[in-house]
Amino acid sequence: MKIIDILIFAINAVMPIIIMIGLGYYLKQKGLFTQEFLKVGNKTVFKLLLPVLLFTNLTRMDSFAELQPGPIVYVTIAVAILFIVGIILSASTPDPRQKGVLLQCVFRSNFALIGVPLAQLIAGEQGVQAAAVLSAFTIPLFNILAVVALSIYATDTQAVKPAERIRKILRDILRNPLIIGVLAGILVVCIKPFIPLLPHGFTGFISQFQFLQTVLDYLAKASTPVALLVLGGQFEFSRVQSLKRQIILGTTGRLLFAPLLGIGGAVLLHVNHILTFDRGTSAAFVALFATPVAVASAVMAEEMGSDGQLAGQLVVWTTLLSSVVIFISIVLLRGIGLL
Repeated sequence: MKIIDILIFAINAVMPIIIMIGLGYYLKQKGLFTQEFLKVGNKTVFKLLLPVLLFTNLTRMDSFAELQPGPIVYVTIAVAILFIVGIILSASTPDPRQKGVLLQCVFRSNFALIGVPLAQLIAGEQGVQAAAVLSAFTIPLFNILAVVALSIYATDTQAVKPAERIRKILRDILRNPLIIGVLAGILVVCIKPFIPLLPHGFTGFISQFQFLQTVLDYLAKASTPVALLVLGGQFEFSRVQSLKRQIILGTTGRLLFAPLLGIGGAVLLHVNHILTFDRGTSAAFVALFATPVAVASAVMAEEMGSDGQLAGQLVVWTTLLSSVVIFISIVLLRGIGLL
């Protein structure tokens, strides 16, 4: 793969996101998107479209037997450290509505949206398999941690006793539509091994209800474009100056600390033969740690009472700058023979 191909793909991966956000902003300026429409649209994405997307992504797996312990343990530790880094960074802002937004920006990447295609370009089918396997673990992990991140700083729980706060966070996790979508997907994967007991196996069973799969596919495919249009409609350039410090902090955490720790740590473990990773897994790590913050983070922040405007700004700015980080990460990994 030529270096210029890597750069072109990195740009192509993020530009559709920027264009859709820009289109949403334009439609808002032209009066086609009203505040009420954007509010309802945000709720629709959060409570219906994104849960269906997460559900359908997970149900494509045949079983969890494909999960490899080495990369999963490493990703868990790396994300946990990034969670701590996010807590440290979020301490610099006094507004509790911004703390959780900054925290989730550091550890939560857009792996679900551009992870698999990016890994495919880097490492072909090997990258696709590694990214698909990791996504089954990281999608639930990111969403659960995002609920925790936004809940621990919720203003309506600050005066509540610690035990009650913990119970509320657990309730928020279980009631969160994204978590429900993830849990439903996990349940389907868990029962798949028993489906072959049916006369025509799982595929034959599902084919009898093709209309249901078609509806789910429609909703899943609508989630990302609708979320981006709504995000663009809510974006305000006038807030950039007032949020400049928080934007810099969040962008630095997502595009500097996350790649350095996530990809750099994997390199150190590999070269010292502590934990080795193949080409496909290395490609998946680039897609996991060098990509911008998840689009869903802005939707979730808005619906959970956090600073949705800051969350939207972070989606925009990390997306704009991520192509450079993706390019540098791939070039460096190719230079040391990991890709």
